[in-house]
Amino acid sequence: MKKMLFATVLLLIILMKPSITFAQNVMGNWTGSPSSSIDQTAIREQQAEEQEGQNLLDQLKNKTTTCQKLTDDNFEKIGEYFMGQAIGDTSRHIQMNAMMQSMMGKQGEEQMHIAWGKRGSGCDTSSQFSPNGTGLFAPMMWMMGGGGNPMMGYGGWNNMMGGWNGFGLLGWIPMLLFWVLLFLGAVALIRYLGRSGQQQDNNTPLEILKERYARGEIDKKEYEDKKKDLS
Repeated sequence: MKKMLFATVLLLIILMKPSITFAQNVMGNWTGSPSSSIDQTAIREQQAEEQEGQNLLDQLKNKTTTCQKLTDDNFEKIGEYFMGQAIGDTSRHIQMNAMMQSMMGKQGEEQMHIAWGKRGSGCDTSSQFSPNGTGLFAPMMWMMGGGGNPMMGYGGWNNMMGGWNGFGLLGWIPMLLFWVLLFLGAVALIRYLGRSGQQQDNNTPLEILKERYARGEIDKKEYEDKKKDLS
């Protein structure tokens, strides 16, 4: 019984370890200090991209330009601006971009910013992230502190989180339910195995004899004889 319980717990740990490790690695980047290896040139370049994105949003707000006139490169800068506002720190923003590039490539990282820019600006609220990418970053960025407030008078964070290949906030409810049910199932299994072990340990010789007779392992005569011996 103990071996069965140990095997069950070990299996659950193995199944959950990749998700736990990924979450720890991601959260470690945000709870720790920004990397000191990021030089001031990279920070200035990142800030310039975010500023360009903000200027483009101002132009949309003031109607000095239109969505139709903006290019993918423009929307990428707008996406950089939204991401910078969500993270709140230029060094961490650079780190996040580098991590995305390592996971989905340079093109995937750019496509993510473009889709974010289109959705956040309200120019294309149905814009989808490249199917070659990953749906992990939408909920991650939601956790980084978007706040859900419209930016610059546009759809902002609320529009952006409505899609992302179905991985918006509502899209994560089934996944959360899955992990809750998995946890509850593990607890129920452990409690069941524990009760089964206690019942077996607490059975008296007479109860064990009755169970053997009920299962047909012994006949009535043998049952009566052994019952007398135990009485």
